[in-house]
Amino acid sequence: MKKIKNKEITSPKGMRDLMNEEYYSFQGFFEKAQEVAVYYGFKPIETPILEQEEIFTSGIGLGTDIIDKEMYTLKTKGGDHLALRPEHTASLVRAYIEHGMQTFPQPVMLYQYGPVFRHDKPQRGRYRQFWQFDLDSLGSDKSIMDALVIKASISILEEAGAENLSIDINSIGDKECRNGYIKELISYYRKHINQLPSVDRERLKTNPLRILDSKEEKTKEINENAPDSVSFLCPSCKKHFKEVLEYLEEMGIQYNINKNLVRGLAYYTRTVFEIIEQKGSEDNTPLTLAAGGRYDYLARQIGSKRDVPAVGISIGVDRIVESKWYKKLSPRILKKPKIYFIQLGSEAKLKSLNIIEILRKAHIPIAQSLSKDSLGSQLAIAEKLNIPYALIFGVKEALDNSVIVRDMSNRSQDTIKLNKLLDYLKELK
Repeated sequence: MKKIKNKEITSPKGMRDLMNEEYYSFQGFFEKAQEVAVYYGFKPIETPILEQEEIFTSGIGLGTDIIDKEMYTLKTKGGDHLALRPEHTASLVRAYIEHGMQTFPQPVMLYQYGPVFRHDKPQRGRYRQFWQFDLDSLGSDKSIMDALVIKASISILEEAGAENLSIDINSIGDKECRNGYIKELISYYRKHINQLPSVDRERLKTNPLRILDSKEEKTKEINENAPDSVSFLCPSCKKHFKEVLEYLEEMGIQYNINKNLVRGLAYYTRTVFEIIEQKGSEDNTPLTLAAGGRYDYLARQIGSKRDVPAVGISIGVDRIVESKWYKKLSPRILKKPKIYFIQLGSEAKLKSLNIIEILRKAHIPIAQSLSKDSLGSQLAIAEKLNIPYALIFGVKEALDNSVIVRDMSNRSQDTIKLNKLLDYLKELK
């Protein structure tokens, strides 16, 4: 392998090239997710990969892993501080404010798809550049929108092949009732301060809710007896959460109230949830495929003069595409060719692209190796690809405006005039 300044030529750590079947798997998933999203009333948006750094620091919040250690940032020649987006939601809310979407009929329902970037420890199904498909509803605080986002996401995952889905769900309250809960939580953790690992002691100062999401084994034990947020909900939040659960029950969606579920981002409020494939991992253990919640205060955090009630979810596409249950959805563009186009001689090669264009306009997919010259090498490729018919276009055919159609299974062939070719091909099985 060549070296550049004594380094191997490789992609950056935690990032990779998508090629061939893997590329089509990603594209196939996106097309299916897009199709389902449209049926539920979502419309597309694509936000920039780079944003002003403050969009994320003010929106996602300090004391979160993303802001504290995972975000890729840069300073431009003009002095702007930009960041590669670590998630889609803050960018979406920025776009909602910037384009005056609050004047549109509410809620504004949007989907988006694309790469996001986090300087995380790479592991199976988790990369530093990874793909997410998001569904969001902005402008309504109604509980039915929480349920709609969950249901649409489950429909997408089931269409992709997931069979054993369930929901972990919780409510972490709003500004009316969350402070009382956080005070109780801080009081509880202070009683166990000597047992808390240093990382969680630090979170106690900056973002106590994040301790509930800790990956530290000792903290997990302490969390088992931590106060639960549902007990502290104000009447409004309690009603909202009860309605969300009723919608899930009505749709037959299995759920589990997980008192320690808070999600890793500071902007969440009220409902938070994760969609889990119960046998999704290699060893048949649960695998989280999607997560989200309500973020009613995010708009004000990034500069809006008023709150915008909103709820959304992010689906982790890499994990799905790598799962053994994934259906390997094929994109619409990928049509298995029935015809292999073979050309012989300079006159035929000259006119070849015109014939391929005739077939393209008729939506007839082909395979070809126009750079090859010999009949044998081109036929060998056609046989290897197991393509049923070959079009052979040689010097004689170029002069006669005709083409030979060969049945690769029995070697029978017909000579067809170009102006009759499309009609002839339509008759082939």
